[in-house]
Amino acid sequence: MNKIACIFSRAPHGTSFGREGLDAIFGLSSILKKISVFFIGDGVLQLIQNYKLEKILSRDYTPAFSILSMYDIKDLYCCESSLKERGLNNNINFTLNITILDAYLLRLKLEHVDLIINF
Repeated sequence: MNKIACIFSRAPHGTSFGREGLDAIFGLSSILKKISVFFIGDGVLQLIQNYKLEKILSRDYTPAFSILSMYDIKDLYCCESSLKERGLNNNINFTLNITILDAYLLRLKLEHVDLIINF
């Protein structure tokens, strides 16, 4: 197993999937060199900066995505239609330097991995 895709498909707050996914990526990066990260569906909301979480008493872990590059994880992709469906566009200042792909190109990228983990 050489290539893994980690897909974030859930909103960042309200569940622990996002934080656990990020922790899993950091752990996997110590043994695997080829990890791709995809943001699809509500997972694109993981990319938004400066959440105001005081009202829901939650800690904002999303800035930790910015250290993925320190773990040599550079293949970061986002679904274009998921952004549009949520009223987001390519001009938003995301927490990561991502490549925005249409659904067809996203599927092509996913076809070339050995394992997909969804968070």
